Amino acid sequence: MNEWLSIALPFVASLGSGMLVYIVARAHNEAALVRERQTLTEARAELIHQQKAMEDRVRATHAEARRQALDDFLADVRVEERHYLREIGAPSDRRKYLVQQERVCFRNIPLSQWIERELPFDGQSELGQYVPAPEPVRQPIAMSAGARPRRLLR
Repeated sequence: MNEWLSIALPFVASLGSGMLVYIVARAHNEAALVRERQTLTEARAELIHQQKAMEDRVRATHAEARRQALDDFLADVRVEERHYLREIGAPSDRRKYLVQQERVCFRNIPLSQWIERELPFDGQSELGQYVPAPEPVRQPIAMSAGARPRRLLR
């Protein structure tokens, strides 16, 4: 029996040490896997943060480009004005009107027809009080449903 014990004891010891090595190696590998997963999770979180920041930058850049394009467009849009006096009525009873005309232009291209506005004019008033100061953007005068714009014949 001693012989069998002396033969089996090294096998049992090697089997026991092999099991211990396996358990320690597995614990070591699991710890390394947990560290790698944590690093991967942090990298993913950083990538998501960078992606959101990049999307915000792209959105802001697009908005700025749109604002700049609108500013460039509006810089080329202008309102042309002209005014003159018109006398209406019979030769004995003539009344004077200050006729003010406006139209919207893009560079040199007219975007609208001349819009006409008549203001009563008494000969004692100065023309300057009827001519309003230029504004950056003017809205066309609203016309009633049956009214049609008058065309000037010159």
